[in-house]
Amino acid sequence: MNKKELVAKLAKQTGLSQAKAAEVVNALFDADPGKGIIAVELDAGHKVTIPGFGTFGTKKRAARTGTNPANGKKIQISAKSYAFFKPGKTLRERVAV
Repeated sequence: MNKKELVAKLAKQTGLSQAKAAEVVNALFDADPGKGIIAVELDAGHKVTIPGFGTFGTKKRAARTGTNPANGKKIQISAKSYAFFKPGKTLRERVAV
């Protein structure tokens, strides 16, 4: 399912117009800086938990030494933060059927 299909299903299920449904999806999931409720919360270092569905959050990966596979030389990989999603128990059990 892509964003357009998500908007169409949301509009059909809730009785919203396609435009309003697109606004809702964008308000939640937009990844542009300063937009999207979930992305803004992750930028601030917070978790977003939706009971039964899952948790969006960020983790930090420490700096480390790696190996360039092309030439075998050691390289320094800098520290970084990354986003993660952990499905909730209800979603995990539903998908595992």
